[in-house]
Amino acid sequence: MPSLLAIASAVSGIFSLAGHLQGAIGTGLLHRFRRTAHIPDETLSPLHHDGTLPAVTIMKPLHGDEPLLEEALESFFRQDYPAPHQIVFGLQDEHDPALAVVRRLQKRYPERDISVVIDQTEHGPNRKVGNLINMFPACKHDVLIISDSDIHVSADYTASIVRALQQDGVQLATTLYAGLPASNTLVRKLGACGINTNFLPGVMMSRLMGRQDCLGATMALRRKHLEDIGGLEALVQHVADDAVLGQLIRHNGGRIALAPTICQTTVAETGLGALFQHELRWGRTVRSVEPVGYGLSALQLPLFWGSLCVLFAPARFFSWALLGGGLLCRSAMTCHIGRLTNCAMPGLFPHLIFRDWLSAAVMVGSARGTQVTWRGQSLHISRGKKLPKSL
Repeated sequence: MPSLLAIASAVSGIFSLAGHLQGAIGTGLLHRFRRTAHIPDETLSPLHHDGTLPAVTIMKPLHGDEPLLEEALESFFRQDYPAPHQIVFGLQDEHDPALAVVRRLQKRYPERDISVVIDQTEHGPNRKVGNLINMFPACKHDVLIISDSDIHVSADYTASIVRALQQDGVQLATTLYAGLPASNTLVRKLGACGINTNFLPGVMMSRLMGRQDCLGATMALRRKHLEDIGGLEALVQHVADDAVLGQLIRHNGGRIALAPTICQTTVAETGLGALFQHELRWGRTVRSVEPVGYGLSALQLPLFWGSLCVLFAPARFFSWALLGGGLLCRSAMTCHIGRLTNCAMPGLFPHLIFRDWLSAAVMVGSARGTQVTWRGQSLHISRGKKLPKSL
């Protein structure tokens, strides 16, 4: 009769093998997607100006200065898009240091159509959406692209999104994003690794299984479809505004397309505590809108399960072989994803097991509690569990 520890070790080993298999499939899907996707790269050739694309407004809500902010915003000034395109920046304080960054870029690119909205009005607990509501009257065009401040994009980002939005039945377009460490520190590389080796393959697996999630780094839609769901006001009471927007669009019969481009998001945390709190906020938010899927994502931590396999049965050769082989496999996939996303992170190999244990700790912390902190503001994610009553 096997002991409880032996059974626990066997179960952990099965979970570890399943996690490696899932990671391999997700990485393969990402590799296939990368063949047609563009990522930030100065060597990209210019877009062919075919004159068939609609005018676009890009909405960029800002809050404070942050590492690589100027580089991220400048990538939007360098868009190669044949139709008129406007960028609207929104701030809630005239003394916000991000305003100086925008002014410098305006001088550097005087030909760009830029609007800056400074408005302190709050419309609900989600200040980002409140900022967007304040910005909305300044938007000139029918197609709206909402993009976070820390996103770096390729020159044909706008065109890729608009073309995805033009597909039959598509009412919302979104993009994948990879983690870009703001500097070569271990904490920032660990944060980027969590995005690149867990989140990205997980999204690709979800798409394969038919899920159509809205990823908040980019949310693009037409005015009509935004109005059909109640406008931005329908999102301002929810912390997980991107997930709620996706649910509302799908409820209205619309499809969510994944544009053939991969963005990069700046990973700027300076300490392990700050990284844990950031990922805890993310984890609690995801759990609030998709508890089953979030729970199943524990399989994306094969080195955590491999470690448990060893801890439960340290005398078994198989346990150590599974952990050692899994570490090599995980390292190979991490390196390959780094090449696919232009976010290489050398030196991570000795820390990959710790990265999985950190993710496991985040999942445990996310299992309870509804309070999260975002840019100094405390919010309760319980508000994001239900869709507006209009549905």
